[in-house]
Amino acid sequence: MKREDRITELLSKDMNNPWEMDRRDFMRKLGGGLIIAFAVSDMTLLGSCAAEADEKGGVNAYLKIGQDGRVTLFTGKIEMGQGPITSLPMMLADELDVNLESVDIIMGDTLLCPYDQGTYGSLSTRKYGQAMRAAAAEAKAILLKMAAAELSTNNSQLVPEQLQVIDGIVSLKTDNTRNISYADLTQGKEILETVTGKPSMKKASEMKVMGNSRLHVDAELKVTGQAKYSGDMKLPGMMFARIVRPPSLGAKMLSIDTSGAEAIEGVEIVEAGDMVAVIHESRDIADVAISKVKAEWEEETMEVDDKNIFDHLVKNGTEVRELKTKGSLDKGKENSTQNFSQEYHDPYIAHAPIENHTATAVFEGEKLKIWASCQTPYPTQEDVAEALGISKENVRMMQIFTGGGFGGKIYNPQATEVALLAQKTKKPIQLTWTREEEFMFDRLRPAATIIIESGLDADGKIAMWDYQLYAGGRRGATTFYDIPNQLTNQNNAPRNVTLHPFHTGAWRGPSNNTNTFARESHMELMAAAAGKDALQFRLDHLEKDEKMTKVLKAGAEKFGWTPAKGPSGRGYGIACGIDAGTYVAVFVEIDVDKASGHVQVRRAVVSQNMGLVVNPQGVIIQAEGCVIMGLGYTLTEEIEFENRKMLTRNFDTYEIPKFSWTPQIEVVLIDAQDDPPQGGGEPAIICMGGAVANAIFDATGARLYQQPLTPARILEALAKA
Repeated sequence: MKREDRITELLSKDMNNPWEMDRRDFMRKLGGGLIIAFAVSDMTLLGSCAAEADEKGGVNAYLKIGQDGRVTLFTGKIEMGQGPITSLPMMLADELDVNLESVDIIMGDTLLCPYDQGTYGSLSTRKYGQAMRAAAAEAKAILLKMAAAELSTNNSQLVPEQLQVIDGIVSLKTDNTRNISYADLTQGKEILETVTGKPSMKKASEMKVMGNSRLHVDAELKVTGQAKYSGDMKLPGMMFARIVRPPSLGAKMLSIDTSGAEAIEGVEIVEAGDMVAVIHESRDIADVAISKVKAEWEEETMEVDDKNIFDHLVKNGTEVRELKTKGSLDKGKENSTQNFSQEYHDPYIAHAPIENHTATAVFEGEKLKIWASCQTPYPTQEDVAEALGISKENVRMMQIFTGGGFGGKIYNPQATEVALLAQKTKKPIQLTWTREEEFMFDRLRPAATIIIESGLDADGKIAMWDYQLYAGGRRGATTFYDIPNQLTNQNNAPRNVTLHPFHTGAWRGPSNNTNTFARESHMELMAAAAGKDALQFRLDHLEKDEKMTKVLKAGAEKFGWTPAKGPSGRGYGIACGIDAGTYVAVFVEIDVDKASGHVQVRRAVVSQNMGLVVNPQGVIIQAEGCVIMGLGYTLTEEIEFENRKMLTRNFDTYEIPKFSWTPQIEVVLIDAQDDPPQGGGEPAIICMGGAVANAIFDATGARLYQQPLTPARILEALAKA
């Protein structure tokens, strides 16, 4: 069964509901104390499958207040640098009124933690975290009820409203000498409760932990090299694997000669289904052995390359899905005195994490343990179980750090491959994809073409907006600007047409970076034609949107923006958008070398309204990371290819940001602490392409319509300008 189909099936049933387990088995697994089971009912699904879970939901999180007084969160979420290992315990500590240092978190262990679809979409805080806070509030209510009974006397029957909690100690508000700790309340007890109703969570004015900056708890481990990743696992008798790979996707093996590899002492050849691998106790020797394997292949042809792909997408985008419509395009055209038509192109780009897809697997009897670099432990567990023909209860995904995912480790074939090899050999196996494998089998950000037709009326206001998106995702496609006559369509190929030569998938703010580049570039184009300042032009079309208006004005103030008609020669650029519930604007200042086409981003200001900010320092780090990583897709990152053969397969031809690119970065966070929290891991990255493209125009008068904004494309645009 395909994972997408399995996801849909999961929505229709409870997921690891503890009431379906034997109560003793459940308590034995998590230990004694008070355990709160709760569900995160609003799930965002992978790929094109998008739905909400049944309101009844299924239990997919546990919260335990142990007999030692420590609080433990068991979650299927994972830590890959975005910070939930710190922010989720902060949320728990605040709602429970316990010391942050007494909160533990177990992440992504499929034996101990309940089902979770995965870590992506900036959902950990804004969805999961809110449900967890409600569970913590419920747990506190239960403990206060228990404490009231314990502290009552024959002459004084207490109720929870008479009690307070400070650092896990419950006492009378009027007499703190009459007290009892959470540890004492749960000592020797096994209490399993589920969250009911909607417990009252703290307001911002009541918070003591949330809203205050905290260093990430894993920071020291990571900067000192102590943090353990899948490739750091060392098991007795472990073998290293390399797999015979095709020269391009879709290639069919015609013949294979492994004699050269077998001649090397200690090398074993393992066949598992269609997979042929070499294994050895030395990683280096396994690398040598794989180079000795000779295979002949028949490659697939597909008449596309990185030059004609954009026409190919438009030609095959015959299935139209209307995303938004308002007013009448015909009426808008009639009211337009200036008309614009422009095509925008975005190429395939790779996730290129520093840690490649890696997995280590070992069988202990019938049980399989896997440490995998993975964003989705439970779906990966199911993939492995299905491939091996064993029960998923016999597959345990272990807690481990993930060294960058960005959406690329939602799918984890390396875990299935290493599991098949471990099953076949009965030995511990470690598999690390090479950088070439990482590129070839990555689910790339899809290439996309966007065609925008628009018009300005006599007052310089947008009268018409026709937005046609080909092959890209819909995230960020519909405009938030106030335009009376507009249409947004998503145009895809029929199911029987192979549109992309490569695997495609989510890439940080999936498709929103593509849509924001096109929309914000086109806004700047019209602002210049209208003779208006780029910031003011946006504000003129946001009169009903107070939130985005405030974000833009706060960012402009921090940046020191002064009105000017573009191109002004200053090299200032703006882009704004909405992602993961967060309203964001990015302002940049750049220098352009007109002789070489080189762009240097000097400074950037990120302005965000993301509701409740749990850990301000964590949010700032994420925004800074978005700016730096965003410069990659903006300036250099691009997959070159012919047919299905990838020509860009390593960092010698695929350039990611360098330290020397890093601009001065400032972050402005709008104070909205009483609003629900929104995502912080992805929003700022969506604006980088548009902001830099607009800054290039402001500096030089040259307009670019294709990312990345390479020196060659800049020189070509300068010649035209």
